[in-house]
Amino acid sequence: MQKLRAQGAASQQTQPGQARPKAKPGYSIDMVSGPLAGKLLVFALPLMLSSLLQLLFNAADVVVVGRFAGKEALAAVGSTSSLINLLVNLFVGFSVGSNVTVARDLGAGREDDVRRSVHTAITLSLVSGLLLMVLGTTLAHQLLIWTSSPADVIGLATIYLRIYFCGMPANMLYNFGAAILRAQGDTRRPLYFLAIAGVTNVALNLVFVIVLHMSVAGVALATIISQYISAALVLLCLVRDQGLLHLDLKNLGLDKRVVRRILQVGLPAGFQGILFSLSNVVIQSSINSFNSTAIVAGSSASSNIEGFVYAAMNAFYQTTLTFASQNYGAGECRRVDRTLLLCQGYVLATGLVLGNLVAHFGHALASIYAPGEEEVIAQVIIRLGYVCRLYFLCGVMDTMVGVLRGLGYSVVPMVVSMVGVCGVRLLWVATVFQIYRMPEVLYLSYPVTWTITAAIHILFFLFIRKHAYAKVKGIHAINSQPQTEG
Repeated sequence: MQKLRAQGAASQQTQPGQARPKAKPGYSIDMVSGPLAGKLLVFALPLMLSSLLQLLFNAADVVVVGRFAGKEALAAVGSTSSLINLLVNLFVGFSVGSNVTVARDLGAGREDDVRRSVHTAITLSLVSGLLLMVLGTTLAHQLLIWTSSPADVIGLATIYLRIYFCGMPANMLYNFGAAILRAQGDTRRPLYFLAIAGVTNVALNLVFVIVLHMSVAGVALATIISQYISAALVLLCLVRDQGLLHLDLKNLGLDKRVVRRILQVGLPAGFQGILFSLSNVVIQSSINSFNSTAIVAGSSASSNIEGFVYAAMNAFYQTTLTFASQNYGAGECRRVDRTLLLCQGYVLATGLVLGNLVAHFGHALASIYAPGEEEVIAQVIIRLGYVCRLYFLCGVMDTMVGVLRGLGYSVVPMVVSMVGVCGVRLLWVATVFQIYRMPEVLYLSYPVTWTITAAIHILFFLFIRKHAYAKVKGIHAINSQPQTEG
């Protein structure tokens, strides 16, 4: 890292209107010039498919245990998702910071900064993964007790969690590595890696559960093996890269300045993810309080189905984040606005179409997870009706967060989420739910909080937009002045 630091002193920044380093042919995308609409889709569609494949890891777990290990195992696996997200989201937020940092440097033409950021981000991913592995395996049982996990599933859920968290180093390495590749527009290779890992996961699920009768331990083991495969592939990709994203394992280390830049975006992003997860843990605890395996299993299966709609919409959040970061770094503010408008149009269409299709075919989809369990299927249909039909509101909210983070405003979305999502949901559970103790009342809290939070994000963007654009244009104007010796 010392060599990289020395080179960084000579790092030059490209000015608006000047020739920038062109995107290399193949997997990268030139985000700062040319038509936007098509490029956004070229970036988002592989990302969407990648997210859907990643969801298949947990969905395959749920489907296999639901069909071959019983509804107790289904409830055990499904009830852990909110806890997993609670512990993981902070560090996944750091990968968001890595994406913004690398994309901003690429847009501005700071080549040596890109190299330092790559090595620091990968090192940070390994540290984060090891820390999560220790925390998750140590606290699994106690966390399930705190979230009121039903007595008949807590033992199985503990086994699943402890094995799952042994895969955290791989989980973090893949997330950070994929974020680095996305910074230059490469969303295809992460898709290929996940396709390989996803097929492996499904095959191992069937072997471990049906042939070896390993129940939840089998699906957890299949998941982490698949995660290590995808992590190894993304690591190999960066090591073999011949461009700015090349990873030299001998140069791994933490550059303090880069860490600070990553954390400026990543910490608030991670805390925001924790706040969302915390509110979902509260909802999960309230669902567990009904002491009904059918309600818990139904909500878990529905949450998995909803995840596919969310993944499709979330691709446009990540697209907005990356394109806004590069164009803002390059001083191309009009392209930031255009990116936001186009991505909002895409996410609205995606959320409305997919959300309503899922709700319409709810019975058929629920039958995949719990065949013949009509009580569970009925609970799935109830939740889908309240959540999926209005899921586009969540997409609008996330896309606004993407542009704000791309501009470097990551604290405000965190604060807004703390009030608009976590705070309102907690208040809802403490007041409305106590009066009307029904699962439907819990599910209604989702669209209510999405609407409130999205509206505040839009207002804040309109408020800071002019100042943010003037700031980056001023930086470019200063850097473009001729330097005098003296």
